[in-house]
Amino acid sequence: MSDFTKLTLAAARDGLAKGDFTSRELTEQHLSAMEAGKELNSYIVETPDLALDMADKADERIKAGNATGMTGIPIAMKDLFCTKGVHSCSASHILNGFKPEYESTVSGNLWQDGAVMLGKTNMDEFAMGSSNETSYYGPVKNPWRAEGETKDYVPGGSSGGSVAAVAGHMAIAATGTDTGGSIRQPAAFTGLVGLKPTYGRCSRWGMIAFASSLDQAGPITKTVQDAAIMMESMASYDIKDSTSVERTVPNYEHALTGDIRGMKIGIPKEYRMDGMGEEIEKLWQQGIAWMKAAGAEIVDISLPHTKYALPTYYIVAPAEASSNLARYDGVKYGLRVDGDSLDGMYKNTRAEGFGPEVQRRIMIGTYVLSAGYYDAYYLKAQKIRTLIVQDFVKAYEKVDVILTPTAPSAAFPLGEKMDDPIAMYLNDVFTVPASLAGLPAISVPAGLSKEAMPLGLQIIGQAFDEETVLRAGHVLEHAAGFTAKPKIWWGENS
Repeated sequence: MSDFTKLTLAAARDGLAKGDFTSRELTEQHLSAMEAGKELNSYIVETPDLALDMADKADERIKAGNATGMTGIPIAMKDLFCTKGVHSCSASHILNGFKPEYESTVSGNLWQDGAVMLGKTNMDEFAMGSSNETSYYGPVKNPWRAEGETKDYVPGGSSGGSVAAVAGHMAIAATGTDTGGSIRQPAAFTGLVGLKPTYGRCSRWGMIAFASSLDQAGPITKTVQDAAIMMESMASYDIKDSTSVERTVPNYEHALTGDIRGMKIGIPKEYRMDGMGEEIEKLWQQGIAWMKAAGAEIVDISLPHTKYALPTYYIVAPAEASSNLARYDGVKYGLRVDGDSLDGMYKNTRAEGFGPEVQRRIMIGTYVLSAGYYDAYYLKAQKIRTLIVQDFVKAYEKVDVILTPTAPSAAFPLGEKMDDPIAMYLNDVFTVPASLAGLPAISVPAGLSKEAMPLGLQIIGQAFDEETVLRAGHVLEHAAGFTAKPKIWWGENS
């Protein structure tokens, strides 16, 4: 029997349509791969019985001629999407035992289109992290290791479980969420494609909130074509989400024309940062050359407030987190640790339920929102955020998309940066600006570091112009010709 776990989403879709195999066969092989890949710790909850039931229903739908692009495709669901009747805890102890009685809009859209849920993936607790080491359920291991190394590497975060599942052949694709780079950075660390849509393109309803003005769902896939297929299923207008924007969802796959002749691609000088690795700069220059060879016009641009993006993000995001996470108090659901009074129960529950990184961000957020500091920190950060948005608006008067590195380095060993929060936060330096501006951006695998670890390039587009982002990303992907795969060191094949 063929190894279906190596298939792209597009190839699996086409094979199912032709009857070369069934969704049940596809799903069974991925469930076996999940069993063999437990060492990666990519899943918090596995749902094999539900997956096989969904696969059988998908097979019936395919036979009836009612399939969509996602029908019968086994995927992994990031644990911060509420899934009806299935444990959903955002990798936090404080939501221990929580099984929602409702379905998130994004996951509901995928199930409605016939996708198959393999399980819920591990992540940084409440999506707070860049390495997937803050999860209550332990760190996720990157399927990739540096050449000649036996130590474990981080998969990036917060969607580390999702990328490990896809890169480790334990899901054809996965959902992720991106607050400051949590789809794009882990995709770059694992040789995958990660697409953050425009804020408002995918509903946030039923997502466990981190920072409400930043959180956005998106696909993590093996190719740009796969991202286009999955994105069409995930996106929708949703009356239940006040930030959802009522716009027609295009056929994103049709945008992949392979032609970017005449497209203007901006190169922001501010993304050349002190301490950026030489190989990152070299890859960026190679990306520029590839796009130029494809007929694009390269335009130097300036995004002058870029240097303020990271400090702005780490004021705005913790402020919103401190507000959102105030609801977890041990009263209604999840963990409860009794105390000698109501206040004591609150304190005990939150102290035990939240991990150190979440507690750090709650305290930062509470501080910047407190009386006497609101104007000095939070209000000023919001003003700078507006300036960052205006930088992009001005840039798009001259260019169609912007090309930058995705991350300042390749994946690093587990534990290397856990004791240095600032070094960890710097992982988001290239991804945060697009998040603050609410713009669509995609990370495409484009090369390997000198240690043979994946590196990505990022394309940032204009609001609600995912089609141009995908078109440019598709051309970049083909120019890079990235075909490297991690050597299997885990499970039965190790």
